[in-house]
Amino acid sequence: MTFKKHVSSTWQFLFNKNNRTPDMKLPVMPVDLSHFKNPGRHQLNSTWLGHSSLMINIDGYRILTDPVFEKKISLIGPTRFNGKLPIDPITLPDIDLVIISHDHYDHLNKYAIQLLKNITKKFVTPLGVGNRLTAWGIPDDKIIELDWWESYEFDEHLKITATPAQHFSGRTLGDRNKTLWASWVIVSPDHTLFFSGDSGYFDKFKTIGDAYGPFDITFIECGAYNKLWHKVHMFPEETVQAHMDLKGKLLHPIHWGTFNLSLHPWYEPMQRLTEAARSNQIPIATPMVGETIVIDAQGQLQDSRWWEKALGECTQ
Repeated sequence: MTFKKHVSSTWQFLFNKNNRTPDMKLPVMPVDLSHFKNPGRHQLNSTWLGHSSLMINIDGYRILTDPVFEKKISLIGPTRFNGKLPIDPITLPDIDLVIISHDHYDHLNKYAIQLLKNITKKFVTPLGVGNRLTAWGIPDDKIIELDWWESYEFDEHLKITATPAQHFSGRTLGDRNKTLWASWVIVSPDHTLFFSGDSGYFDKFKTIGDAYGPFDITFIECGAYNKLWHKVHMFPEETVQAHMDLKGKLLHPIHWGTFNLSLHPWYEPMQRLTEAARSNQIPIATPMVGETIVIDAQGQLQDSRWWEKALGECTQ
């Protein structure tokens, strides 16, 4: 952004409330680990921990994406709308893969990484992010760094590919874009998933869809958008379009309803996304934080629209 736009956005952050945070804690469902722990093949389930943090069981492999386990993402950062994490992370079973999309604080959490150190087989990151993990005590032989279009085969049944995203990286004013950011394709014998990380809408979604689609489920960002930084965070309607470009079956929006990171009302992403999905006849999964969804063979799941009740309670 230009200096003028920086000043404008900072002013709005400080003084424009605009229902950016709910008036009460949003509902949360205590995590049931039974699905995540299931070692059986021919299954696909996911549990949303808020923002871009997911617990995924794909054919018995246990995967975490962008795990953020703290109530606040940084010392002066925003606080979870839901209060505490819906699970005590100490209770997590052994993890096969932790996948990191980029190094922003709301996606790469030092506390979570260090807690997962001894129970995780491999940490998969874009180029450069592995150095941060090494500095936090993760052994080099547990870290896999990938460039866009590079793949890592966990074993003969599970393959992870780093794919492009339109975003940026950095944790301080002095390290902007020193590391790479990525979206991810996860492939097993029975299922194919897409995890967007953070990205603006761009033509590479179609490229990825042509190369790896169709996807049983796409986990795509839908929040923290604004016209001032439209290049790096897409609008909800574009989330739906990205899903169609990817040839996705079931759309699971992420990166919303957890932290105050933009200027829109906390509930607006789902209002806009559900309308765009309905118009395009796209099935969506919208679990509350902590809820597990089990994807059937057809990739169909009725969304619960829990945020509408929460919005009503917030405005009473």
